Amino acid sequence: MFMQAFRAPSLATIDDVCGTRADGYDGAPLRSIPDFAVIVPMHNEEASVETLVAEIVAACQPVGTFEIVVVDDASSDRTVDAVLSLGDRYPMLRLVRHDRQGGQSAAIHSGVQAAHAPIICMLDGDGQNPPDNLPALLAPLLAATAPSRLGLVAGQRVGRRDTLGKRLSSRFANGLRARILKDGTRDTGCGLKAFRRDAYLALPYFDHHHRYFPALFNRDGWQVAHVDVTHRARQHGNSHYTNIGRALVGIHDLIGVAWLLRRRKRSSWAETFITETLP
Repeated sequence: MFMQAFRAPSLATIDDVCGTRADGYDGAPLRSIPDFAVIVPMHNEEASVETLVAEIVAACQPVGTFEIVVVDDASSDRTVDAVLSLGDRYPMLRLVRHDRQGGQSAAIHSGVQAAHAPIICMLDGDGQNPPDNLPALLAPLLAATAPSRLGLVAGQRVGRRDTLGKRLSSRFANGLRARILKDGTRDTGCGLKAFRRDAYLALPYFDHHHRYFPALFNRDGWQVAHVDVTHRARQHGNSHYTNIGRALVGIHDLIGVAWLLRRRKRSSWAETFITETLP
């Protein structure tokens, strides 16, 4: 058994990520397309890898067939080695590697490009998003009666386990975003989300776009559902964000997303078939 490591450069296409075939085929025996994929972006999270992957597998096995795509965002520790060491134990585990650090949104984008499944679930690689929330996120999208226009199921944290400063800055940012974008979501920073792969790949890409999924999916005419999820304290390592850095970037992003919403395409189309009239 082997694990294939993909190298995903910035602005990668599906052919760049998966090889010369757009369907990702690399010469190995083809497998059936799984029901869903779990994308896990990671940067210097070697201590979290084994426990988090085991928890994902335990949570997802009762739901259906799945693949786990870990995206290593140019870690400088042994995150890659930790993932590779699990290959024999978890045949559904895949590894995508960035050749340079691109950030969380870039890692999510590369993971979705590399995934084969039509439904995507994502969670942070730091272990703060308990994987036992995944079935509740997936259920609305995998149901036989799922609405055809349901594109995103967004998790919203209850009982958040972060520092007071981080919670206060997040509350302010979420309030400001909600007033400007009117996206109907109280917690867009939650890493637990499930969505349709085709709908996601049609969204405009920009760094940090993962914080604006509800507004962007709504912009393209998709319905957005919300599920309350649990949260836990970080067990290993340190946060890769600062409150000031997040705020400075967020101001520019918020202006840009508001512009995208105002400039969205408002018309829809339907084809009219012209039948030839015989003389």
